[in-house]
Amino acid sequence: MLYLISLILVSYFVGSIPFAYLVGKIFKRIDLRKHGSGNLGSTNAFRVLGVPLGIFVQILDIGKGLIVVLLLSTFFFHNLPFKNLTPFDDITVLKIIAGISAVIGHTFSIFMGFKGGKGINTALGMLISLSPVDVSISLGFFLLVLIFSGYVSLGSVVASFIFPMTMFIRENYFEVEIYGYNTLIFFSIAVSVLLIYNHRTNIKRLLIGTENRFENLWLIRFIKIKAPFAKK
Repeated sequence: MLYLISLILVSYFVGSIPFAYLVGKIFKRIDLRKHGSGNLGSTNAFRVLGVPLGIFVQILDIGKGLIVVLLLSTFFFHNLPFKNLTPFDDITVLKIIAGISAVIGHTFSIFMGFKGGKGINTALGMLISLSPVDVSISLGFFLLVLIFSGYVSLGSVVASFIFPMTMFIRENYFEVEIYGYNTLIFFSIAVSVLLIYNHRTNIKRLLIGTENRFENLWLIRFIKIKAPFAKK
């Protein structure tokens, strides 16, 4: 039990590291919470700090998910203190626990008064090692939505929804045998619900037409979508 508690706590603290805040302070001497949307994620970092530093923040946030899954879970590997009812071996269960702890840490950072980013990049780092095919398909949808709309938040919400949907369709309609599917599908739904919930304010702004758009990333403009509840 001590090993499991240690893994959860360390993974949470790693996820809590506010790289967007640190990069803003170190390179631009600004508090990212007071600029743009005020969110401590890579999207606001792109908007306020510029593309190079935004990419840097994104890589660091993805790295948090990868580190806890690939390194910490192995370091703290020990017999589980409970009966493993999943089809996975114990180390994979620990990877899932570590990844979720990191995403929660990123979203509710102890260093930032339990506030943080939306968790997309940290979740991406976690999921790459667990379900790379489904993550790749979700990223494809994210890019399509981004270049057709210019909204990073909309792309993130769509990708979060597509991830468990892709897994379900591949397993049940294309008869692709996904290892541990009966466990992963519920895990993927839970992660997706968390990520979409973290974007609730963005969804509200999208509906009323006040969400910030990345004009430079809005590459295809054949269709102009009007917000359903925008004021006339």
